[in-house]
Amino acid sequence: MAADVVTERRVLLPTAADTTELGRAIGARLAPGDLVVLAGPLGAGKTCLAAGIGEGLGVEGPITSPTFVIAREHPPLPDALGGRGVVLVHVDAYRLGVGTGDPDPREVAAQLDDLDLDTDLTRAAVVVEWGEGVAEHLASEHLLVRLDRSEADETREAHLHGPARLVAP
Repeated sequence: MAADVVTERRVLLPTAADTTELGRAIGARLAPGDLVVLAGPLGAGKTCLAAGIGEGLGVEGPITSPTFVIAREHPPLPDALGGRGVVLVHVDAYRLGVGTGDPDPREVAAQLDDLDLDTDLTRAAVVVEWGEGVAEHLASEHLLVRLDRSEADETREAHLHGPARLVAP
């Protein structure tokens, strides 16, 4: 994909439904070759956002955390059911050591390379939970969505940074 203008945006997400809706909006814009990197602490809503992305792409679900299998492929639904013909590869880098301490980013990046995700990018949109600092090399550009959660309530804030076509409201 040709490089796009890089921009940023913040979105307040008062409920899980709002997080899913943001994911739907992102998913509706994704094409094969797009990489989305999700970051944030446990319980921040990364998998909820990924589920919305899957809905926006129109892929077979349900979209659940691939923590124990590392990566899960979701084929597109038929056109008549809202599919857009784009495969979703949903990856969770937590088990590669990202969420469990202070991993060596080169080691995690090597483990991601072993999954051949760069090959998947030719035919799929790839979403990597816990991917900040280790997955960006998989594509020439990517969308980073950093989720922060309020300690006072269930409100989340999403910080989007990436190609304008994916960040735009």
